[in-house]
Amino acid sequence: MSHLYPDRYLRLDGDAVTLILAITDGVPHVLYWGERLSAETDGAMLARLALREEAPASPAQQIPVALTPMPGHGHVGRPGVAIHRDGRDWAVMARVVAVEADARAIRLTSRDPACGIAIEHALAIDGDVLIATTALVNEGDAAIDLAHLSAPVLPIPAQATRILGFEGRWSNEFQLHSRERGVGSWLRENRRGRTSHDAFPALILADPGAGEADGLAYGLHLGWSGNHRSVVETTADARGQVMMEALLFPGEIRLAPGDRYATPPLFASVTRQGLSVLSRAFHRYLRARPEHQRLRERPRPVHYNCWEAIYFDHRLDTLLALADRAAAVGAERFVLDDGWFMGRRSDRAGLGDWRVDPAVYPDGLAPLIDQVAARGMEFGLWVEPEMVNPDSDLYRAHPDWVLATPPAPAVTYRNQLVLDFGRAEVRDHLFGCIDALLREYRIGYLKWDMNSDLPQPGGGDGRPAADAHVRGVYDVLDRLRAAWPHVEIESCASGGGRADYGILARTDRIWTSDSNDAIDRLAIQRGFSHFFPAELMGAHVGPDPCHITGRTLSLALRIQTAMFGHMGMELDLRTLDDAAFAELQAGIALHKRHRALIHHGDLVRLDAGRGVNAFGIVAADRAEALFSVTRITEATGYYPDPLRLAGLDPTRRYRVQLVWPQAIPARSALTAALIEGIEVTGEALMLHGLQPPRAHPQTGFVLHLTAA
Repeated sequence: MSHLYPDRYLRLDGDAVTLILAITDGVPHVLYWGERLSAETDGAMLARLALREEAPASPAQQIPVALTPMPGHGHVGRPGVAIHRDGRDWAVMARVVAVEADARAIRLTSRDPACGIAIEHALAIDGDVLIATTALVNEGDAAIDLAHLSAPVLPIPAQATRILGFEGRWSNEFQLHSRERGVGSWLRENRRGRTSHDAFPALILADPGAGEADGLAYGLHLGWSGNHRSVVETTADARGQVMMEALLFPGEIRLAPGDRYATPPLFASVTRQGLSVLSRAFHRYLRARPEHQRLRERPRPVHYNCWEAIYFDHRLDTLLALADRAAAVGAERFVLDDGWFMGRRSDRAGLGDWRVDPAVYPDGLAPLIDQVAARGMEFGLWVEPEMVNPDSDLYRAHPDWVLATPPAPAVTYRNQLVLDFGRAEVRDHLFGCIDALLREYRIGYLKWDMNSDLPQPGGGDGRPAADAHVRGVYDVLDRLRAAWPHVEIESCASGGGRADYGILARTDRIWTSDSNDAIDRLAIQRGFSHFFPAELMGAHVGPDPCHITGRTLSLALRIQTAMFGHMGMELDLRTLDDAAFAELQAGIALHKRHRALIHHGDLVRLDAGRGVNAFGIVAADRAEALFSVTRITEATGYYPDPLRLAGLDPTRRYRVQLVWPQAIPARSALTAALIEGIEVTGEALMLHGLQPPRAHPQTGFVLHLTAA
C-alpha cells in the first residue's frame, strides 16, 4: 500500500459547500473541498477512494499536499513556508499538537520543536465562503527570517483545467482572461504596494465548459491591500493546488522570539452551477458581514462629484451653482474633490497640508457645506493622507517621513511621494489631521485616495516597509471608523487600484475605475462583479466626450451603465441643456425606484454572445428583476440573437416592460409591445428567449420584469 490512511477527519459544512480535512501522520491536508456532501459520505470513505498505487520514481507513500506544504515533509512542489535562522532551521516538519473544532470553524496548532516554530491554521465557513489563514509563531530563542508564508493551500480537481485571472491597467481594471492549466506553475505577482490595477488578487478555476449558468467553478481571493503572490501549481503526479499569500521583500519580516505573523485571509467558494452562482456566494458573504450593516440601514445615496467639472479650479460661486444643479437632478451626496487644501492649485503642491486654503475659501468650507445641507444633500470630502508633495509644509518639516531607498534617487508618481505609515508618528499626525476636519465640519463621507504605487518601499531603518505601510493604513482607518462611526469611507487608488476584502473591512465603497467611459465601464464592472456586489461599486455618469478615452457616447447609455452600481455623476451639470438635464433626472429617478433591488438582489450575468453585454438583478423571491442589455459592436446578422434570461422562476408568469431609454420610439411592433409590456412565462424567457430590438452599436436598453 502506497498511501497512509489519515488518523483523523474534520468537517465544515456551509449552506451548499463542504470542506473535509484529514490529518495524516500529524500533517493536516484538504481531502475534499466542493459542493456539499450528505452525512452518509464521510472522510474515511473519501480516503479510500483517494488510494493510489506507487508510481515509478516516486515516494513509496504518497505525500499529501498539506495546508502548509513543508520542506521537511518531502514535498517537492512549492513550499507553503520558507524560513531560516542564519541559514538553518529551514526544513520545517511541523505536526499537529492541538485541535479545536466545531460545526463552523477549525483551529489547528502544529509544532516543529527542532525548528522552534509553531504553525496555526484557522478555517471557517460563512454561508458558502471559506475564510482561511495561516500563522507562524517563533518559539525558538533566536530571530527567524520569513521569506514567505501561504494562506492554507487548497487542492484543484483534475477537471478544473481553466484559469480565469484578472488583468488590466489604470482606467481598464478587472479584465478577465482565460488560460489553460498545464503541468508546472501559473504565477501572478504584484509589487506595487497596493492591490494594483493589473493584478487583482483573485482567480477562478473552472472546467472547460463552465459558463455563467452551469459548470464547475472555484473562486479564490486574498483579502490584502498590498503586495501579493498567487500560484497555481500542477505537479507531474497530476495533483494541483492553489497558494495565495502576501509577497514579502527580503528581510521584510523578521520574527523575534515569541513574535507571530499571520497571513491575510483567503476567501474561497465553489459551485457546479456556473460563474454567476459563484459570484452570488461572495456577494452574500459580504452583505452579511457586520461591517456591511451600515450600508443596509439606508439607501445608498446618489453622488455628485465635482472633479471632472472643475478639476483644481475651485471657486465658491461655481461650487454653489453645481450644488444647486446636483440637488435638482436628484443627487443626495455632494463630494468636494481634490484642490480644497493649502496651496493646491495643481498636483504639484499641497499634499500633506490638510488645512482648508483661506486663499480659496476665506470662510472655510462652511458656506459650501451649509448650502449642500440646505439642498438636502450630505457633504463628502476628498483626501489622500498617504501622500505628500515635496512642495508642502509637511515635507519641508519631515523629509524623513517618506518611504525611500537611498541613495537611489526618488521616484515620484503625480509629483508626490509616499509617507511611511509603518511609523507611529506618521499615523498619529495624519489621523489628527483628518480627525480635526471631521470635528470642524459636517462631513458624512471621505473619499480616501491613493494616487501612487509604493515604488521604493524602504523605511527609515533601511528595511523594506511595504507590509508595515498597509497595516498602518488599516490602523488609521480603524481608528477613524471607531471615532466617527457614521462617516462612510471610499477606497480609491487612481480608480480600482485598491479593491479587496481587506480594505473593505474598513471602507464602504470602491471607486472602480477613473474611466467613466460607459463602454469600457461595462467590461470593468463585469469583472468587478465576480467578487463584489453592486452597492459597493462606484459608478458615475461621466461627461461627453469622456475625458480619458475621448469617446462620445449617448447620455442614455452613460446613465444605464452607472445605474447598476452605487450611482453617481461626475460632469459639469451647468453644460446640460434642458432636455439632457431632464433625461439625467429621469435616469436617477429610475435608479432610485429600483435601488433596493439593484443593491440587494441576486446578480445573473448572461452568456449573450459576441458583442453584447447583458446581465440582470433578480429579487431573492424571484418576483421582480431588471435586465440590462448593451450592444457593443455591430451584429453579425440582420437580427440579434434571442436573449435567454436567467434566474427567474420557470413556473411564474412575468410582465416584461422596456423602461429605459426613456424616449425610445415605438418604431416597430416589437418595440411597441415591449414599451406596453408583454406577459410570458419564466421558462419561455429562459429556454426560448426574447428577441431583442435591432440596435446600433453602443446603445442599450433596460427591461423590468414583475411576476404577474
